[in-house]
Amino acid sequence: MTESENPFLRGPRIDPRALTGRESVADLIENAFLAYNAGRLREACRLFGEKMLADRGTVGLSLTGALTPAGLGMSTVIPLIEAGFVDWIVSTGANLYHDAHFALGFAMHRGRPNADDVVLRNEGVVRIYDVFFDYRVLLRTDAFIRQVSARPEFQRMLSTAEYHHLLGGYLRERERVLGLSRRSLLSVAHEYEVPIYTSSPGDSSIGMNVAELALAGYQLRYDVSADVNETTSIVLDAKRGGGTSGVLIIGGGSPKNFVLQTEPQIQEVLGIDERGHDFYLQITDARPDTGGLSGATPAEAVSWGKVDPERLPDAVVAYVDSTIGFPLLAAHALARVPPRPPKRLYARRGEMMDRLRAAYREARANRDERATASKLPVEDQGR
Repeated sequence: MTESENPFLRGPRIDPRALTGRESVADLIENAFLAYNAGRLREACRLFGEKMLADRGTVGLSLTGALTPAGLGMSTVIPLIEAGFVDWIVSTGANLYHDAHFALGFAMHRGRPNADDVVLRNEGVVRIYDVFFDYRVLLRTDAFIRQVSARPEFQRMLSTAEYHHLLGGYLRERERVLGLSRRSLLSVAHEYEVPIYTSSPGDSSIGMNVAELALAGYQLRYDVSADVNETTSIVLDAKRGGGTSGVLIIGGGSPKNFVLQTEPQIQEVLGIDERGHDFYLQITDARPDTGGLSGATPAEAVSWGKVDPERLPDAVVAYVDSTIGFPLLAAHALARVPPRPPKRLYARRGEMMDRLRAAYREARANRDERATASKLPVEDQGR
C-alpha cells in the first residue's frame, strides 16, 4: 500500500508557517494549534463556528468554575450573547452571584495563590485562588439581593430563568445609575432575553439569601420542575423547528448534566421520539476514568440518549483550562462568524412549553407501553 492509499495518512500535513508575532488569535489557532489538546481546541473552534452557529442552530451554554470572578463574564460571555452566539444558559449560582458584584460597582483584584489565608481572614479579604476581594463585597451584594428579592413581583413560584431575568433588570438599572455598562452577564442577558437557569438554586449565596427571606415569611420559591420543563422545551423547539441543538459545556458539574439531560427528559421520561443533541463541545480538565459526570465523554452520553449517535463524529472535548480555552474559542468565533440575530428565547417560553405539552400528550401512551416491553423497540436500540 502506498502512502497516498493509506486511509490513516489522508489528513492534512503538519506544515505550519513560522510565527511572526503579528497573528490574530484566530490565525494563531488555525496555523499553530495542530495537535494534542491544541488540536482539539482548534477542532472545537471549527465545530462552534462552522456548525453550531449555523443559521438555525440553537446553542445552550453551561458554566461551572469561578469564571465571573476572574472576569470571563465581561470578557467572554457578554460578547457571545451580544453576537447572538449563546441562546440559553445553565450556570452555577456562584457565577451569577459574583457576576452581580461588577454591576454594583464593586471591585475584584488580582492577588496571589500562595497568600496566607489566616492573614487574609484577619484583614477582611476573601480569596478565590488568585482573585482577592473585600469581605464587605459579599455583605453588600447580599443586601442588594435580599432587597430586590423581597419586592412584590418576586413573591411567587418562579423558574430560575424568571428569577434571573427579574434580577438582571435591577442590576441593569443599577449599572445605569452608576454610569456602568456591559459589566454583568445577568444584565446583558436581561436585555437580549437569554434565559439563565441554575440547576442547584440553593447551592450559592443567591439561594442562601432567598432562604433567609423564606425564614422572614416571604413567598419567593424556586420552581425546579419549571426549570426542567422549560429547558427541555427549548431543545425540542430547536429540533422540531427545523434547526439543531448544540451544547457548549465549560467545565462540567451539575450545569453540564442539566443542559444535557434535556434529551433524556424528552425521550426517556416524556416518551417523545428524539435522537439527542446534534453538537457537543466541552472544554474541561476533568478525566473520564474517575466516573464523574464532569469528565464523561460524548460517546458515553450517547448511551443515555443525550447525544445523537449519528452526530458523534462532530463531538469535541478539549482538555484545556477553561480560563484559557473559553476566551480563545470565543475570540475565534467573534473573528470568523458574522453576528446572528438574538433568538430572545425568554420571551418565547410560553410558546415552547405549549409545543412540549402537545408532543408529550401525543407520546404518553407509547411511552408507558415501552416500560413493560421485554426489550427496547428496534428504533431505540443502540442509542
